[in-house]
Amino acid sequence: MRAGSNDRINDFAFRIGTVNGTGSASANSLLMQAIFRMGIPVTGKNIFPSNIQGLPTWYEIRVSRDGYMARPPAIDLVLAFNPATYARDVASVRPGGYLLYDSSWPMDAKLARDEITVLGVPLGEMCVEAFEGDRERTLMRNIAYVGVLVALLDIDMDIVGEMLREKFSKKRALLESNFRAIRLGYDYVKRHYECPLPFRLERMNANEGHILLDGNSACGLAAVYAGATVGAWYPITPATSLMEAFKEYCERFRVDEATGKKKYCIVQAEDELSAVGIVIGASWMGARAFTSTAGPGISLMQEFIGLAYYADVPAVIFDVQRTGPSTGMPTRTQQGDLMSVAYASHGDTKHIALFPANPEECFYMSVEAFDLAERFQTPVFVLSDLDIGMNDWMCRKLSWDDAYRPDRGKVLSAEEVETLPRFSRYIDTGNDGIAARTLPGVHPKGAYFTRGSGHDKHGAYTEDSAEYQEVVDRLARKMATAAAHVPAPEIRSVPEADIGIVSIGGCHAAVVEAIDRLRERGIVADYMRIRGFPFEETVTAFLTAHDPLFVVEQNRDAQLRALLTIETGVPRDHMIPILDYGGLPLTADRVITGVTAHLAGVPA
Repeated sequence: MRAGSNDRINDFAFRIGTVNGTGSASANSLLMQAIFRMGIPVTGKNIFPSNIQGLPTWYEIRVSRDGYMARPPAIDLVLAFNPATYARDVASVRPGGYLLYDSSWPMDAKLARDEITVLGVPLGEMCVEAFEGDRERTLMRNIAYVGVLVALLDIDMDIVGEMLREKFSKKRALLESNFRAIRLGYDYVKRHYECPLPFRLERMNANEGHILLDGNSACGLAAVYAGATVGAWYPITPATSLMEAFKEYCERFRVDEATGKKKYCIVQAEDELSAVGIVIGASWMGARAFTSTAGPGISLMQEFIGLAYYADVPAVIFDVQRTGPSTGMPTRTQQGDLMSVAYASHGDTKHIALFPANPEECFYMSVEAFDLAERFQTPVFVLSDLDIGMNDWMCRKLSWDDAYRPDRGKVLSAEEVETLPRFSRYIDTGNDGIAARTLPGVHPKGAYFTRGSGHDKHGAYTEDSAEYQEVVDRLARKMATAAAHVPAPEIRSVPEADIGIVSIGGCHAAVVEAIDRLRERGIVADYMRIRGFPFEETVTAFLTAHDPLFVVEQNRDAQLRALLTIETGVPRDHMIPILDYGGLPLTADRVITGVTAHLAGVPA
């Protein structure tokens, strides 16, 4: 099908269905990066199982000339390479779309749909003839489908070749086999079908100053830049790659060139409770320390989180959210930890939390989290999710100010301690709820006993009601002060707005797209994205100023709406929930449906 005036250029989505563990990740990454190097905005979503090998996996790539990064609302082309999912793959193609399958394994004629076009390419058979050994044949089959897509979508072959040479420049045999596999797929499609499809790619210049980055890598890099030297963790999906990234960056940037001495400490603890305990101990000693985990890990850390809050000890905790409850679906995304993080542990506790919307914000907010943790001497949570953490996003190149110096907060020097008639650890030193602290070993007069049991403002044990209340009231003042220092909400207002929309974190990309599409329907929205907790006053002002007001989030129980009600006093029923909690990244269609259905007076 030749290019024509009715072609859809740089605005479509395709999905690749394979079997987990067959090595398709490299081929999918090659496709993503090739499109990105063509200057075209692109994003990828990996939908994979939690077992090691054997179950279905899908990779969705969305091309959007307008720069939309949310999961695609419809799939134009599905590549079905897993016979076990043929029925699901056929059903997922939009009317008028295309399905391409490996005709080495026949497809049941009963699956046919009149409104889609089916293309067969015998990739398996071709790779059996062209390569030797089951492993090589399986891997090269994946590279062969890259060649198929190069032909069908007009992907720049020169860019693909350039990337292969970069990757295999020192492995000539692998380079040659990859080129041969790509040619197999490319030549077959060119011989048997009209190319390109009615939707195709064309070079743009929209990616200048941008990179492809995942959120976990961004957080790991930020920890290095923020001055963190201690990381303690217990492996858990989807947070494991965050600590792996920190380790990789430390090996590059935290090793003394002259002596080879490592200037960092990474500990794989026996469980999540131990991991956060190590972090709290290191932070108490004056190191910048953190742990990375997910919802189940947060549950196990509760007791130590309460200790750090009550004893005024800094700590940074990265929570890469996944579905729950219990083990849930470890490789699916959600925003189910909002309430558990805000008030983690027993008794009266409240915690600072930051909510990045993409990998770029993961970097900057992570640095800010370490400063906030030390300034307020308390645990600080950075809540991303699996979609942000493990998928590649297109974002602006990261920048860094070399003049940055860590904010250590109210840390007394030996000279300052010496001038004090008495050091009292938990006295409010500025009517902001923040007490001055000392680091161990700085001065004998600065010594105190850190306890999670009842203590007074001097740090001494107490069960006296008034003395206990004085300490916890100071902690409440400290959290009130923090509200003015966490990242302010992002607010987009227009004079003619009909509705208000509130969202958080990974919902942002879908909401931004939905707002544009709602405007095309004559529905104009103001928008507020929550970026930090505790909430500052502008949050309450936005909520009260809009009716109707929609709250978009990815969990079943409308946790953000509940948190807004608890903290601002705005009635729960004033806020209309739009919820998505199936574990897949949010689409703009879900937001649009929720808004329009309510305005029409029908259930969403």
